[in-house]
Amino acid sequence: MKQEHIVIIGNGISGVTLARHIRKQSDKRITLISSESEHFFSRTALMYVYMGHMKWNHLKPYEDKFWKKNRLELKQAHVEHVDVKQKQLKLDSGEEFSYDKLVIACGSKPNKFGWPGQDSKGVIGLVSKQDLEKLEHYAPNNKVCKRAVIIGGGLIGVELAEMLSTRNIPVTFLVREEHFWSNVIPDEEARLLERHIKEHGIDLRLDVNLDEILSDDNGTVKAVRIQETGEVINCDLVGLTAGVSPNTDFLKSSTIELNRGVLVNRMLETSEPDVYAIGDCAEQREPIGNRPPIEAVWYTGRMMGETLAQTLCGNPMTYKPGHWFNSAKFFDIEYQTYGWVFHIPKDGHSDFYWEAEDGKKCIHIHFEEDSRIFKGINTFGIRLRHEVFDHWLTQEATVDEVIKNLKLANFDPEFFEQHENEILDTYKK
Repeated sequence: MKQEHIVIIGNGISGVTLARHIRKQSDKRITLISSESEHFFSRTALMYVYMGHMKWNHLKPYEDKFWKKNRLELKQAHVEHVDVKQKQLKLDSGEEFSYDKLVIACGSKPNKFGWPGQDSKGVIGLVSKQDLEKLEHYAPNNKVCKRAVIIGGGLIGVELAEMLSTRNIPVTFLVREEHFWSNVIPDEEARLLERHIKEHGIDLRLDVNLDEILSDDNGTVKAVRIQETGEVINCDLVGLTAGVSPNTDFLKSSTIELNRGVLVNRMLETSEPDVYAIGDCAEQREPIGNRPPIEAVWYTGRMMGETLAQTLCGNPMTYKPGHWFNSAKFFDIEYQTYGWVFHIPKDGHSDFYWEAEDGKKCIHIHFEEDSRIFKGINTFGIRLRHEVFDHWLTQEATVDEVIKNLKLANFDPEFFEQHENEILDTYKK
């Protein structure tokens, strides 16, 4: 009997998790194709290499011999076309590569909005190994890079600002929203973050749009122009961090149905037989609860890989990501979210907000007005336990129960200041 060949395009967290879990359960032939890097690496830790906390080798969760030992074939190549009828991939080398089942796990790329000069040298994103290499080239120190400009206010923008700050490179941060990250979090938290970013010496400009990126005769960045004022800011590096989009250009010549991403059902199947999609590039035909149809989040990519591995090994399984959660770090303030706190309040819902006197910690709780059922929490500067909130969301605990029992969820280390009593007193008022 012929050994089934599963080909995975992309070697990020989704593709590699899938490959590992298929191998645990089967003897199928597995090939991972990527043009980005030879081996899987921890994308979320890219910033720490530039900041000097880690070396590139530290980003590889598995030793180089792991792949051969587990019979996972690695192919460094770029896929140019997918022929689903012939079940073949056309690679940039001209080679045609066959599969029995195909999984698209090719991640995302930084958004570009057609700005003049957006493809100049010295314009980078912060999603790939190549971005890190370019950053090291264009901003090795503050003599080569006298100023950097970052476009777009999200998590990656803050990471890039923090990275550049560690090399004393001045940063101007252009955000088109009225408040920082206000398309995700309510204004109270957005203002807390704005203060925090400015305290770290970042020139944060809100409510402004990029007009164009100006370059010199060699096509290298030399400045940006602001749309509203016409102000020109000289710089040697531009970071595009206005979100990401599915990396699907190479699929446009195929018959696989696309919208913004590769359209999939709950089984992670595409419109074509034996073709699946997972991770940042997959788009749910019907969004799950309040989740966006495209989830560009590390842990959902991992969960999709685990789920699809079951299906491909004969145990059909639907993708069920559970309650929404996420976490991040804004310089030295940690952020966590569990459930849903909407940046624009929903009808019939109410909010409780508490902020510490130092303006560096806060919690924002969202609940249903009539039933008082707890719907979600944002927390900045206070660590909370995932499993406790998962339980409360599943049990539909009331906001009163949650606030009364916040101590159960506190995950801050010993000797950290505790605020539960203060929060409870504010809530009672």
